[in-house]
Amino acid sequence: MSGSSNVAAMKKVVQQLRLEASVTRVKVSQAAADLKQFCLQNAQHDPLLTGLSSSTNPFRPQKVCSFL
Repeated sequence: MSGSSNVAAMKKVVQQLRLEASVTRVKVSQAAADLKQFCLQNAQHDPLLTGLSSSTNPFRPQKVCSFL
């Protein structure tokens, strides 16, 4: 029984290796340039760079209501 499960496991490994070998690769320098371009194009929509208005900020401190 262990021989057939070992063969099945090896077939899965070979299938995964074939899948990974068929993936097209991109050079790191090209990926970095693409990432930089994407960040620069979308910088105006990034709330970490532009900030949020207090009315649309879901994390603003809640107002405390107290009764005297």
